[in-house]
Parts: sequence; C-alpha cells; structure tokens
Amino acid sequence: MFTRSSGSNSHSEIKNHSATVPAAGEAAGPISVVTGGAGFLGSHLSDRLLAEGHRVIGMDNFLTGNAKNIGHLAGNPNYRFVRHDVSNYIFLSDDVDYIFHLASPASPVDYLEHPIPTMKVGALGTHNALGLAKAKGAKFLLASTSETYGDPLVHPQKEDYWGNVNPIGPRGVYDEAKRFAEALTMAYHRFHGVDTKIVRIFNTYGPRMRLRDGRVVPAFISQALSNKALTVFGDGSQTRSFCYVSDLVDGIYKLALSDFHEPVNIGNPREMTIKEFGEHILRITGSSSKLEYHDLPVDDPKVRQPDIGRAKSVLNWEPKVDFEDGIRHTIEFFKSCTDTVQGEARIRHPKQSA
Repeated sequence: MFTRSSGSNSHSEIKNHSATVPAAGEAAGPISVVTGGAGFLGSHLSDRLLAEGHRVIGMDNFLTGNAKNIGHLAGNPNYRFVRHDVSNYIFLSDDVDYIFHLASPASPVDYLEHPIPTMKVGALGTHNALGLAKAKGAKFLLASTSETYGDPLVHPQKEDYWGNVNPIGPRGVYDEAKRFAEALTMAYHRFHGVDTKIVRIFNTYGPRMRLRDGRVVPAFISQALSNKALTVFGDGSQTRSFCYVSDLVDGIYKLALSDFHEPVNIGNPREMTIKEFGEHILRITGSSSKLEYHDLPVDDPKVRQPDIGRAKSVLNWEPKVDFEDGIRHTIEFFKSCTDTVQGEARIRHPKQSA
C-alpha cells in the first residue's frame, strides 16, 4: 500500500526511463493510477512517471494490453499492478494524487472486435475513474483521441473544431465513446470541481506496439520485414501525422502538471500520405515488398494533422524526435522481437491456438 506525498519532475527524449527508489529519509513521490497500464501507451507512461519519482498503480484487464509491456517493472517497489476491468467499480484503499485514464481498445481491429467493451470503458470506465478521482481528491487526465474529429472537414484540426463523426458507423463505437468521455470529464470538472485534463492523442508509434493491432505503423513494418505486400487502403492519398511515443508521453506529463482543463492536441504536425509512409518503410527496411491497394474502409479519415498551437503556448511542448530516428528505432524493436513476429497471432488470440 502507498501513502501520499509530493514528487519532482524532469524531461528526457528517446531513451529508456528507469525508476529510482527514494533514499532513507527522502519523501516518497506522488501516487499515480494508470488505467490501461499494460498497453502500449500506458506502459511507456508508467515508465516516465516512475522516472519522475511517482509511485504507480497500473490497472489493466489484458483485453488488448500485454503483460510483457510491464514485465520489466516486476519487483520495483514503486510499482504495483492490479488486474481489473475499470468498466466495473474501482476500489483502492491507497491515497491517490493522479489518475491517468488510458484504458480502451485503440485500434480499428480491436474496437471492431470488441465494440461493446469499447463503449463500456469509454462510458462506465470513465465514470468509475472520475468517481475515484473525486473520492480521492486526485487530478484526472483523460486520454482522448483525434478520432473525436472523425473524418474532418477542417484541416489541420484545432481543439475548437467539433468534428464530423458518423455515430452509427463501425468506427462510431470508439469515436462516440471518447466524445462521451470528454463530455463526462468536463461535467465532473464543472459540477464537482475535479481537476481534470483532456489530451487528444494523434497517431503515435514506437516500441511495444502490437504487430497485429491493425494500425498502419505495425502493419507496414511487419509486412516489410516479412517481405509481404504492404496493404494500402484506397489510393494511399489519405494523410496521417506520426508522433514518437516519448514525445507523446512528455506532452501528457506536462499537461498533467498544468492548470489547463480544456482539450489539448498532442501529436506531430508533420503530415504525410499513407503511400509516402509505405515508401519510407520500404526504403528503411530494405524490403523487396511492394504496395498493394485495397478498398478504403468505411468512415476512414481522409486527413489527419494536429494543430499544436495550444500545446506550444500552454505547455511549451512540441515534438522533438525526428521521424527518421523514431521509425528506425521502432523497426529495430520489431526486428529484435522475433518471437513476437512469429507468434503474435498465438499470443494475441490464444483461443485460436491448438
């Protein structure tokens, strides 16, 4: 069990964060809960919080999270993991200073396979996490998404744009769950006085992504490393903006420490077409693969680029990691995970194994 105290802050870029244990007589750091703590982003955020002196309680039900992402934290006295579905009531006897609500399926493959749990964690999970923040007097940060903008008619996307979302389309389970979560978060801030923050996360990449999660970065990398055709939906002219995970986590951390309560875009404004992105992957990996074109999925956004003016002015934040460096680092991670490349389907879908 952890008890409350205060912590410190610092900054770093592409490198591994390692936690330090307070020396005898030193005050222990703040206590942070990270829902979705075994996921791609949640595990990286946990590393950052531990490096900043926080004590972290990770929470995940492993619907899409992976114990391997937090395996390196085993035995760390400042980290504790609780296996729990936050769509159900959350009970913690600990004092809590911060709650980072990241729990949710976050790729089309996942939320199309799990539409009801996706809506439940966006609605009930957010309600339970906000209730915990209210009960503990904790600061609350909601991990929202650029998908709240839908297939935008405004480009680039600023936080004051209300979006263009199909509420009954196949992607609506994720888009509307996050839009509801934002509305509920602001309601708790205005009515209950909870200290809330909302980050709208744009496309993020880096180590610990699942190769089979359906998003373009792991999909193209896994196909290129296997010398299989890169699956491009549509004509490849749709755009995305890719932010390296350490930059994203830095933005989240700065937002959590701020006094700002309205949504903030965190992402890299460098925009490229999917076709261009595929060509970069082929060049960097040296793969013999080709681009293979397929029909565009329903409601797939045609453009995606964050306006980060608010993040710059409010948080003094902007991305630092160059795309070439970040993507090479990510490719090297996937190359090193030969067991994941070969066995991801078995690990991800154990019910399909013999």
